[in-house]
Amino acid sequence: MKRLWAAGAALVLAGAGLMSAAGTAGAAPHRAEAPAPATACSTVWGSGVKSATDADAKPLRNITTSRTTCYDRMVFDISGATGRLGYHVGYVEAFHQDGSGDPIPVRGGAILQIYLSAPSYDPVTLRQTYTGRAGKPLPGVNLTGYQTFTDTRFGASFEGQTQVGLGVRARLPFRVLQSGDKLIVDVAHRW
Repeated sequence: MKRLWAAGAALVLAGAGLMSAAGTAGAAPHRAEAPAPATACSTVWGSGVKSATDADAKPLRNITTSRTTCYDRMVFDISGATGRLGYHVGYVEAFHQDGSGDPIPVRGGAILQIYLSAPSYDPVTLRQTYTGRAGKPLPGVNLTGYQTFTDTRFGASFEGQTQVGLGVRARLPFRVLQSGDKLIVDVAHRW
């Protein structure tokens, strides 16, 4: 009887230990939802070329930027696009205007060239929808205080696609996302 009692007590204690561990494990996801420190920022995106060939050929309307704890962000607004957006984004040694091949200086330790399958004009009326000018900084974009972005340059809008040069501090990891009718390019602050 003593052995049976001892075995039962051992099972109860073991079960209490499992319940305690399960309670701790269940609490872990809650702690993970707290804001991540800068040292926990993901850098798994890599720095290789990223592209998508699908295209919803609506015109580019605007380009904006923003900052977060982990990365700087550039957003291309293609209002009215309903499908996947086409793009080709990658680091280049020098930025050359599409069509003419003229060099366009871009400040920074590295240059990210962004091609977007969206013209900066309405293909039917040929009316300009985005006021970028070849070789000039992007209109309305101020990079003061950014950790990664150093410069922007409009390349061209040629044969249905728009080209932008983005100067960054160094060749850092980046990702390309689509959210509705917006194409997003995030560049990490560090590896």
